[in-house]
Amino acid sequence: MADNWNTGIIEEFRANGGRVGGPFEGAPLLLLHHVGARTGTERVNPLMYRALDDGHAIFASKGGAPNHPDWYHNLLAHPDVIIEVGEETEAVRARVANGEEREVIWKAQAETFPQFGEYQEKTSRQIPVIILEPRD
Repeated sequence: MADNWNTGIIEEFRANGGRVGGPFEGAPLLLLHHVGARTGTERVNPLMYRALDDGHAIFASKGGAPNHPDWYHNLLAHPDVIIEVGEETEAVRARVANGEEREVIWKAQAETFPQFGEYQEKTSRQIPVIILEPRD
C-alpha cells in the first residue's frame, strides 16, 4: 500500500514542479533517491524537508513508529544520494546530525510542523535528523 501511495505522490510532485496536494499541501517536499542497504535496489521516497543554509534536513520519523524507516538504514550504508527539489535534481551526501545541531533543527521543524513533535511523543527512540549536503 505504501508503495502505491508513494507512487501517486511522486507522480503528482513531478507533474506540478514539486508541489502536491492532500496531507502534504503547502509542505516542503523532496524526492529522495537511495539504494537499498541489503538489496541494492534503487528506491525513491517523498519526504518533508527543512531548508538549511547549505543543504536540506530530513527526518526519520516514520510517523512515530518504534523503528527507523528503511530509507534511514539505506542512507547509513550508501550516503551518496540524489534528491529532487522542485524541478531541480541534486547530488548530495547524507550525514546524521548530532548534539546541538540536531536539537536546533528538530526544534525548528517541530515548531513549524507540530506533527513532528507528536511523532516524537509516540516513540521512545530519538528521531534522527539527516543533513543532505551538496556533493563536490
